[in-house]
Amino acid sequence: MTRAFIGLGSNQGDVHRQLDQALAALSELPRSVLIRCSPRYWTTPVGDVDQPDFLNAVAELDTALEPLDLLRRMQSIEDDLGRVRDPDRRWGPRTIDLDLLLFGHVVIRHADLVVPHPRMARRAFVLKPLADLVPRLEVPGLARVAALLADLDASGVRSAQSEASGKGT
Repeated sequence: MTRAFIGLGSNQGDVHRQLDQALAALSELPRSVLIRCSPRYWTTPVGDVDQPDFLNAVAELDTALEPLDLLRRMQSIEDDLGRVRDPDRRWGPRTIDLDLLLFGHVVIRHADLVVPHPRMARRAFVLKPLADLVPRLEVPGLARVAALLADLDASGVRSAQSEASGKGT
């Protein structure tokens, strides 16, 4: 089994429900076990700022799936939850977004998949929930999660736990 970390985000519809449904689907993946999920955070959009704030979290998964198979299954979950990919608005609003952040300690450079996620070191909305799970985890080729987070302005990352008590796994 390989330990994988998956970023979750939603800013359309019932965002807490969207994350709950995505976590439920991740927990049903074959040859995989959903270990836990970080607390949830409200975050300001990055890139395309003319949209609602996102609800973000990170899931920890043990899996025997190969990375590209896991990615395809994550994209299928997104499709099942109503994700529409707008090529003109790459970072636009979405019902659900699942990103494979880390897959064990491997570095993957494939046309369809880059791991560690290529922008995770610049995204407090990824690093804050990841640090809640594994602050001392070394991101291959970069640094520990806590050190990467310390280099960022995380003021746009606000706890959503008071409104979603009991929503994490």
